[in-house]
Amino acid sequence: MTALPPSRALYTATQVRLLDARAGEASALDGATLMSRAAAGAFAVLRRSWPLARRLAVLAGPGNNGGDAYLVACEAHAAGLDVDVVALGDAATADARAAREAWRARGPILSPTDAGDRLASADVVVDGLFGSGLRRPLEGAAAALVAAINVSRKPVLALDVPSGLDADTGSVRGIAVRATRTVVFIGWKRGLFTADGPDHTGACELDTLGVPAALFESVGHDAERLDGEVRDVLAPRAANTNKGRHGHVLAIGGDDGMAGAVRLAAEAALRVGAGLVSVATRGAHVTALNAARPELMARSVDGPQAIAPLVERASVLAVGPGLGTSAWSHALWDVALRSGKPLVLDADGLNLLARDPLALPEACVLTPHPGEAARLLGVSVAEVQADRFVAVRELAQRHRAVVVLKGAGSLVADPAGRIALCPFGNPGMASGGMGDVLTGVVAGLLAQGLDAWQAACAGVVVHARAGDLAAGTSPRGLVASDLFEPLRRLVNPESA
Repeated sequence: MTALPPSRALYTATQVRLLDARAGEASALDGATLMSRAAAGAFAVLRRSWPLARRLAVLAGPGNNGGDAYLVACEAHAAGLDVDVVALGDAATADARAAREAWRARGPILSPTDAGDRLASADVVVDGLFGSGLRRPLEGAAAALVAAINVSRKPVLALDVPSGLDADTGSVRGIAVRATRTVVFIGWKRGLFTADGPDHTGACELDTLGVPAALFESVGHDAERLDGEVRDVLAPRAANTNKGRHGHVLAIGGDDGMAGAVRLAAEAALRVGAGLVSVATRGAHVTALNAARPELMARSVDGPQAIAPLVERASVLAVGPGLGTSAWSHALWDVALRSGKPLVLDADGLNLLARDPLALPEACVLTPHPGEAARLLGVSVAEVQADRFVAVRELAQRHRAVVVLKGAGSLVADPAGRIALCPFGNPGMASGGMGDVLTGVVAGLLAQGLDAWQAACAGVVVHARAGDLAAGTSPRGLVASDLFEPLRRLVNPESA
C-alpha cells in the first residue's frame, strides 16, 4: 500500500496503538513522553480556540485518555487558569496513575456527583473520559456524565475521540459527547469522519506527537482521506479537441412520473464535461426534456429493441435514476448490464440488482445509499451504518465493482479492499435528486477516460464540494440543481 502523509491517512484504533508501541521501541517516545506531548498540544489548541477562557472543567477517565486529561489540567493550572478536575474511577494504567498524581499535587480530584456545578461554571469543558479503545455503550455514571456535558451546552474540547464514539466505525451506541473541537493524537481515526462521527467531533485537528514518518510507513493505513484536489485526473483540455473525444453518456431511467431524476443525472454528466449525453426514457417525457435542456438527446424507448442501438452508440451508461422496477424498467436494465459497457448503477438500478444479481461489467461503479446497500447485502440499514467500512468492502468484493456508500463521510471501495473517504458535504445534501446528480457526475467522468476508481473518488469529491459551495452557510433548502454551477467550476481546476 502506497504511503500517505498523516494528513490523508486513516487508521483503525489497533493501528494507532501499534504506532504508539513502535514509537516507544524505535524512538524512545515512551508512553509518558507521548502523554506529555498530547497534553501540551491539546492545551495549545484550547488556548488558541478559546483565548478568553479562564475556568476549565476537566473530566478524566480511568485509561490513558484520562491521563492526557490530568496533564492538560496541569498545563492549565501552570498557565494560571482555574481548573476543576472530575474523575470517573481510579487510574488504570501506570502512565495514567503518574499523571493523576501530578495533578493531585496541584489540586483536588472531584467525584462525578460534583460535575453538574463545575460544568455550569466552566468556560470550556475538556473531555478525557474514554479514548479510541472504547467498544461498548456507555452506562451508569459514565453515561450520566456525558449527558451532563451535552446538556451544559458549554464548548467542549475532546481528547483524541469524543467519549462514546466508536473510533473505528463512527457509530454511537447510546450516548456520546458532542464536542466543539477534537484534537486527535498520532493519526486520524477513521470513524471520526463518517456515520455519527461528524456530528460529535466538531472541528478536528491532528497532532502526530512527533512520531517519525518512517513508523507510519511501517504500519500502513486502513483508508485514505480524500483531499479535494482533482488536478491530477482532470487536466486542462487541449485547444484542438472535439465533443467526440470526451465520451458519450447514455442516461437510462425516468419511468412514469420520474423524469426529473434522469434529467438531473443527464445534465450533471454534461456539466462535468461529457461530450455527448443521451437519455433513454418514457415517451411521455421526451418533449419536456428537450424543451428544458435541448443539449440532451432525449429518446423514447419502449423496450429492449428500442434501447439496443442507443446503448451501442454510447461509451458509458448511467442506469437507475427514476428507472422504477416495472417490466419496462427491468428490460432496459437487463440490456444495459449485459452490454459490457462501463456504467454507473444507482437507485432502482441497484434495487433490481438486489432482486436479480447479474454479473457486472468490468468498469462499473455502484452508488448505493445505506438503504440500497442493505438490500444488496441482505441486512438491515442499522447493520450497514454500524460499520460502514465493513459494508462497503463487502459490496465491492461481492460485486467486483467500485462502490460508493453515500452518506455522512461517503466511502469509496474497490474489490481489493482499498477505501477512500470523502470529508466534504453538508446536511443540506440530504434532499431528493442529490444521488441522481452524483450518478451523472461519475458517469461523465468515466466518459472522459477516468478509470472506475478515479471517477468515483473525483466524482464524490466534486459533488460534495459543489454542495458545500452551493449551500454556503444555509444548507437547509438546498436542491440538487443548485450544484450545477459550482460543479462546472470544480471540474476546471485550472480556472478555479
